[in-house]
Amino acid sequence: MNRDQMIRRLQQRGSNPWDVIVIGGGATGLGIAVDAASRGYETLLLEKTDFAKGTSSRSTKLVHGGVRYLAQGDVSLVLEALHERGLLRQNAPHLVKDQEFVIPNYEWWSGPFYTVGMKVYDMMAGKLGLGPSISISRERTLKSIPNLKQDGLRGGVIYHDGQFDDARLAINLAQTAVDNQAVVINHMEVTGLTKDESEMVNGCMALDLEAGESYTIYGKVVINATGVFADEIMQLDNAAQPRMIRPSQGVHVVLNKEFLQGDSAIMIPKTSDGRVLFAVPWHDKVIVGTTDTPLEDHSSEPRALEEEIEFILTTASQYLAKAPQKSDVLSIFAGLRPLAAPQGNDQSTKEISRSHKLIISPSGLVTMTGGKWTTYRKMAQDAVDKAAMVGGLEERPCVTQSMPIHGYAKHIDPTDHRYIYGSDLTEIEELVFQNPKLGEAMHERLPFTRAEVLWAVREEMARTIEDVLARRVRALFLDARASIDMAPEVADIMAKELGKDDDWKTSQIDRYRELAQGYILEDEPSGANPRPSTA
Repeated sequence: MNRDQMIRRLQQRGSNPWDVIVIGGGATGLGIAVDAASRGYETLLLEKTDFAKGTSSRSTKLVHGGVRYLAQGDVSLVLEALHERGLLRQNAPHLVKDQEFVIPNYEWWSGPFYTVGMKVYDMMAGKLGLGPSISISRERTLKSIPNLKQDGLRGGVIYHDGQFDDARLAINLAQTAVDNQAVVINHMEVTGLTKDESEMVNGCMALDLEAGESYTIYGKVVINATGVFADEIMQLDNAAQPRMIRPSQGVHVVLNKEFLQGDSAIMIPKTSDGRVLFAVPWHDKVIVGTTDTPLEDHSSEPRALEEEIEFILTTASQYLAKAPQKSDVLSIFAGLRPLAAPQGNDQSTKEISRSHKLIISPSGLVTMTGGKWTTYRKMAQDAVDKAAMVGGLEERPCVTQSMPIHGYAKHIDPTDHRYIYGSDLTEIEELVFQNPKLGEAMHERLPFTRAEVLWAVREEMARTIEDVLARRVRALFLDARASIDMAPEVADIMAKELGKDDDWKTSQIDRYRELAQGYILEDEPSGANPRPSTA
């Protein structure tokens, strides 16, 4: 997946139209590119920043049917999500694993209530289920989660769901698209849409943000898969287009593993704001979240609100024997859900369905909104089915239900942090064999090696320090301060590989440090500017 080669293929195409042009390199766009390319359609994907830069790298890291959606009665979404969870577990076993969850019971009625509910969840998963749910004793609950608060604990319910690395799946999807002859390019901004004499969309204008070169690119159909930015692309088509997206912010904090001893995750089914709260082991740390805060505006780097931070830490402290403090937070990140808001409905964002919505504009622009990571494959199938009709493409069946994703490997060592590379790991090990220094970790608190940085640049289209530390290895999300320490060495490796000078390195390090500060949570000294609040 070499960017220079991708640019050359784009240039060689000239004015010949692509079958499918996809705008957006998150879960939805990458899934669409994989689906279209694997059907044999000539496919181009353009991403303004980096793959999974936005919401798609900021999830709770769960591949799940959605217990909360079942409680809300959204049965069709849960059925679809549970089916897709099973397919993803089969197609990317190196990234998706079975995670045991415990629902602690502190009320006399909660044990039977949640046991019945989770049995329904199991039945809906059918043959693609990950394991049966069971009611467990107080002793078994504490054995699973030793540092759970014991006062009033009556027992628990165990159920199973999927867990994954979101940004790593996005990179593997980009590689899968390329394996199927697609062209995917990051740091390429779509600046406009082109139309024919009938005012039908027939391509786009794009700017290479690295080289500063502009392109006019033609396609038989253009698909808008830009998440919370979908309205902006629709407005390039029609300036009077009303807003279709209702962003909802979800915040997570990352803590040391000591806060969640054992291998099980915690699911709190009912919190003070009506949401579910998870505490999930991930890459030897613990992710706690999430919130559901409606926002009017959106950005590529959303920031947690003070009340969201307080909500997560306060709720977690009600269940954990050791209450997490702000000083314990290793990283804090926020993502924006691109919810397809029902028109004329003022319901809160936590009640809006996570089902996806497909919109066909009068100009032929195809837009996909809503949805969730778990159902990305089905969203892509629906989008390409419709896009093929709009673009007059030859009808071809979807093949992704049983198609292995790049890196597919059944037998991995979960104790080696590099398991996420799957079948690519042997090539990374070959780099280390040739130069043992590449196998050394770059920071005492994180396991990531120089070889992984080199691999990210050579094979995964990493172009900036942020691309590497945020989404190729997950240092920014696991320990933001440690990632800042790593930045100069990452810059050295990248500059040598990409042929960049010292000015580039200095600029990259400065930009990364400024970005990473937004992931660090510190008690504000008197007189400091506080984090934003909705109050």
